[in-house]
Amino acid sequence: MGWKNSANQFGWVTRLLHWLVAAHILGLIWLGWYMVDLSYYDPNYHGSLEYHKAFGVLALFLGGLKVVWYLLNRQPAPPAPLPPWQLWAAGAVHYLLLALMVVIPASGYLISTSAGDGINLFDLFELPALFTISDDARDLSTLIHEWLAYGTLGLVALHVAAALKHQFVDRDSTLKRMLW
Repeated sequence: MGWKNSANQFGWVTRLLHWLVAAHILGLIWLGWYMVDLSYYDPNYHGSLEYHKAFGVLALFLGGLKVVWYLLNRQPAPPAPLPPWQLWAAGAVHYLLLALMVVIPASGYLISTSAGDGINLFDLFELPALFTISDDARDLSTLIHEWLAYGTLGLVALHVAAALKHQFVDRDSTLKRMLW
């Protein structure tokens, strides 16, 4: 397996980015759910929020890197001929997931920096706020952030279900191509 994609196979960079981004985003969604149930005075609230922000910035970087890598690399052909509706559905889900990898962390950045404060990145440095936004824009960003996270879970479930269908029903190598 090469580092770049080929006509029939995903390269190791694509596979690594796929699984890193997937684990990272699912971890952030879990942490977000955990934080929602904490009160402001809970001892874990502020630490969880700081980790969520810092890992969110990392998610924006990894998601952006994955999108650029996707655009710069050929995408392997499906291992077996698929009906047109499945090709369309697969493409739509992949493009939506790629967009969400950037939009959700970007909305989180807007929420976190809305008052003009930067984001502390693991006590290494601070990512500055590029601009302040109004309370209404922050509230809209919060809704977008939350609802798109839920939408991401639905798309991930669909993506996983399709991969498992290909593996166990169609018995083609779709899933195997993304595993090590």
